Amino acid sequence: MSSQTDDSFELYDLRVEVICPVGERILCGAKEGDYFTLEGEMLRLPANQGISIYSLAAVLPLLPAKQRITSANDWMTTDADVACPDPNCKSRLRIIRTGLRKFRHGEVTVVPLERADP
Repeated sequence: MSSQTDDSFELYDLRVEVICPVGERILCGAKEGDYFTLEGEMLRLPANQGISIYSLAAVLPLLPAKQRITSANDWMTTDADVACPDPNCKSRLRIIRTGLRKFRHGEVTVVPLERADP
């Protein structure tokens, strides 16, 4: 790879917030306003706050796609709420794009950009 090659790419930082409907019984241990952030590959929880592993499992597969820049017409751009996986719990997790962060291919992998076989 030439030193002239720009190997940068951008990902959105995300904030995932708990939404609890007023007056509903919440069964997953979530509280209104609970959140975590995702910066690149690093998931961060505030001190003294947890998240149900089942709620995390429901939202986790969507996060890498939400980090990518997508078309304005793509449902991944417009849809942001994920239901609690417990069918009797009314809480939701809302995925919010908070800003773009720049990465460099050479800093996140040892696989070269230009490979002989795809």
